[in-house]
Amino acid sequence: MKPAPRHFALASIAAVACTLAAACAAKSPSTAAPADLVLEHGKIVTMDSANPQGQAVAITGDRVTAVGSDADIQKYVGPNTKVIDLHGNLAIPGFNESHGHFTELGASLAELKLMGVPTWQDIVAMVATAAKTAKPGAWIQGRGWHQEKWNRSPGRVVKGFQTNDLLNTAAPNNPVVLGHASGHALIANDAAMKLAGVGPNTPNPPGGEIIKDETGKPTGVFVDGAQGLIRRALSKSLGQRTPEERQTDFTNDVHRAVQNALENGVTTFQDMGESFATIDGIKKMVDDNDVPMRLYILVSAGEVRPDNVNALKAHRMIDYGNGHLTVRAIGEITADGALGSRSAWMLKPYDDDPTNTGLNVTTMPRIKQIAELGLANGFQISVHAIGDRANRETLDTYEQVFNEHHVKSDTLRWRIEHAQHLNPSDIPRFGQMGVVASMQAIHECSDAPYVLPRLGRQRAEEGAYVWQKLWKTGAVVTNGTDVPVEDISPIASFHCSVTRDAVGTDSAFFPDQKLSREQALQTYTTNGAFVAFQEKENGSLTPGKWADIAVLSRDIMTVPPDSILGTKVLYTIVGGKVVYTSPSAGGQQ
Repeated sequence: MKPAPRHFALASIAAVACTLAAACAAKSPSTAAPADLVLEHGKIVTMDSANPQGQAVAITGDRVTAVGSDADIQKYVGPNTKVIDLHGNLAIPGFNESHGHFTELGASLAELKLMGVPTWQDIVAMVATAAKTAKPGAWIQGRGWHQEKWNRSPGRVVKGFQTNDLLNTAAPNNPVVLGHASGHALIANDAAMKLAGVGPNTPNPPGGEIIKDETGKPTGVFVDGAQGLIRRALSKSLGQRTPEERQTDFTNDVHRAVQNALENGVTTFQDMGESFATIDGIKKMVDDNDVPMRLYILVSAGEVRPDNVNALKAHRMIDYGNGHLTVRAIGEITADGALGSRSAWMLKPYDDDPTNTGLNVTTMPRIKQIAELGLANGFQISVHAIGDRANRETLDTYEQVFNEHHVKSDTLRWRIEHAQHLNPSDIPRFGQMGVVASMQAIHECSDAPYVLPRLGRQRAEEGAYVWQKLWKTGAVVTNGTDVPVEDISPIASFHCSVTRDAVGTDSAFFPDQKLSREQALQTYTTNGAFVAFQEKENGSLTPGKWADIAVLSRDIMTVPPDSILGTKVLYTIVGGKVVYTSPSAGGQQ
């Protein structure tokens, strides 16, 4: 079976970059209909091997008309053509965030931002400040803490996690819930646990754990499936809002998420799971032309049941709203937890917790049931798997479905999200089976400092974030940030892809697994389009495709690696419309 990415793999841009001579300029008649928008005096990297580079691009309507030299594209400039001078800056296909959480992103931007806060004590101080202005009984929410990244002891620790003692003092009259950076754990204060009905006798729910101290008292930390106990109490409280308040909050969440994405050059966002109600709400906003970017939304696995197939089929749509909304996948089905919370499902115990092999969050029979319902109704399948056992079990389940239903697996483009820690024997299976490795490079740089303590050097070297090993199997490797687990910064994830610089260290994490810059850009453009079945419309600046473009302040393909992180997004263009302009962008004619 021919591996999927070879159908569209690019030759090295450096090897085929044209000299902008007539032979490799975009071909067009000597006279041409005026374009609506022209970008000129820049460097255009198209990700199209037939015409990989130019100085200018012409756009008519929502489509690319031509790419070539400034002279070639001048013929498309008419009296009403909008012309933007790029001042030598780089223009590329818009970034495709291939794994994120869209409405969670919008909501997180209104919560306490805990990512990067250096100590637990500082986080508690933030909660105390919020409690001073919060109404009694109002929930205080935040996200982004990570116990492995603090530079000071949090005080009392149980099973590697801080306890909620300080939170109880900081906010005695307000329920508090603070999400872990990974999304696979949270900490709640006693007020929140009381509303959730959680006490010493509350059992662990399936696929989760309530962390308890030596006396049996819950410490406030809830891992994976146990988070639902607190989240349901929060949802019940939020359910008391008026319909008008709920709609306003929803609209604001979407607007915040869109704006944050566009500011970072993201033109397509693959959302890892939403309810039918949320999809309906976003569809209405698309109808109102209120979502100026492209969304590829996965149906939340919780909505997929044998008795709900009609609703599933009713929500399937492709390129709705002129390509602004597609719903044709199910996910992110959670096979396991995360490495940071020691809930990633491993074949062998953690080196720093010899009694623990992690958690199977969704049973494999249930995952198979969802996969078969998806297959029968034309839906792509996406499973979250971080640990080596979770990845093996998912590959085994996929293989069973493929064999039992006699399907050609490489046409389905089924995905494994994260694919972070693999047993060497399972790496070739991605390419052999046509399974997409939907990865987030930024996780390696962010998490590398605690990978070795968790897994040991041998397991880490053999199977941790093995981008090149997967690439060489013929697997499609995509990129993203898992926002709001990480900030939605394609620049930061691109930098990590090509450097593997671990945060807080002076060395790269197994540097043989770095991607080249051409490969890294491919993971964020053409590969992202491929996994969303949109390669004929998106992913490269090819005439006839959508004019989705990000203009950057630095040439990330050539600048020294240390200079990549300073790159800013100057313009974001979706469907030929400039939807974001940085205050630092150059002038336009």
